[in-house]
Amino acid sequence: MFIGGGSLHTCTGGVLHSAAGDLILTAAHCVAEGLDATFVAGLNDTAAPEDVWHINAVYLDPRWVQNQDPLADFAIARVSRDTGGTVEAQAGGGLTLGPAPKQGTVVAVTGYGMGVGGGPIGCRTATSAPAKGFPALDCAGLVDGLSGAPWIDGSTVTGLIGGLNGGGCEDESISYSPPFDDAITRLLARAEAGGPADDPPTVFDDECD
Repeated sequence: MFIGGGSLHTCTGGVLHSAAGDLILTAAHCVAEGLDATFVAGLNDTAAPEDVWHINAVYLDPRWVQNQDPLADFAIARVSRDTGGTVEAQAGGGLTLGPAPKQGTVVAVTGYGMGVGGGPIGCRTATSAPAKGFPALDCAGLVDGLSGAPWIDGSTVTGLIGGLNGGGCEDESISYSPPFDDAITRLLARAEAGGPADDPPTVFDDECD
């Protein structure tokens, strides 16, 4: 994901399966009020103009809008591009939303370190014991920029890098996800229905030292 129309990618997102094929999933702390954002599916160093999708609407849980509750650190966004088509078709399919993984479930996490260009990084590992209600996994090298990266089990997304400490502090190998439950299911339904979008907060503090 790119914020402010520049070439610096600052977060990661994943394409969701939806009726219209135009929805993506990311961490709520990756979107900010007043800043244009774009998304590229499967970035590999550079992106052609037809690969750039503009975020037109962002849907957030009320808990995040009101007080940035890390348990609700997820966002669903509607995207489009000037040349038409759908992001799901371009990506070759979308992820089905599923519940939070049980401890010991093997998931794949792939995203992009903050920077210009480059390719994906990630890991495949079993989830560890939850911390304070947040699903967790132990995987070194998930650097800044992977916030919003989906936790994938087959073709199902069961979590994303986010939640507690914005997904984990830089000096630790543990990453977290907000728990996927009925709240994110309701959010997807609201996004698919095309209701009014939400205004993201302007400031986020991950509480890392």
